[in-house]
Amino acid sequence: MRYPFLLFDADHTLFDFDQAQDRALKSTIVELHGHFDADYFEVYNEVNRRLWLAFERGEIIQQDIKVSRFEHFLERTGLPLDPFEANATYLNHLSEATFLLDGALEVVQELAVDRKLLIVTNGLREVQRPRFTTSAIAPFITGIVVSDEIGVAKPNPGIFDTAFEALKQPAKSEVLMIGDSLTSDMRGGIDYGIDTCWFNPTGNQNVLELPVTYEIRDLWALFYLLDKNPP
Repeated sequence: MRYPFLLFDADHTLFDFDQAQDRALKSTIVELHGHFDADYFEVYNEVNRRLWLAFERGEIIQQDIKVSRFEHFLERTGLPLDPFEANATYLNHLSEATFLLDGALEVVQELAVDRKLLIVTNGLREVQRPRFTTSAIAPFITGIVVSDEIGVAKPNPGIFDTAFEALKQPAKSEVLMIGDSLTSDMRGGIDYGIDTCWFNPTGNQNVLELPVTYEIRDLWALFYLLDKNPP
């Protein structure tokens, strides 16, 4: 069997994080302030993305992201809110959002018939654990490795060490890393010595020129590269 062990990224690969994040942000601002401006989405996304990239580069620690993003967001929007309260409210709403990308449930359910699937995510424990546990895909996934729980994140090899321990140390040739991020999923998998599959639904350019093993536009394409008949 080709790749009996599959490592999946969570957000933007299986989970519809854009929908979850937008709903959580809007619910937070409405709950604490009463009025939400559509421009807030762009401001928050820019601030949040910049901080997560800094975290991947090792410039800040993951816990710093939580309140820092709301401090920057509130400063730029002028909203009279407490960043600590805003963060706590936001994380609570986000932890309840289990939206999946189209086809994710069906693909995972079928692949789990004869393969072991593990989620490896750069995320916060209080968000990722509840989302995973209550999601429709949970029964088909062996487990989840969360960067916040182990202290290292993709592309750091330490998080892949933890994933391989959870899978009982398979051969690297038996494992495929599937994810949407070049900087974390693909770079991490390549540096660790395992094959990679770049989930690239919008057809972005591989600006880092990383030697990814496969590139797919939709999750259903996994069946073909895994030599498995789709359901």
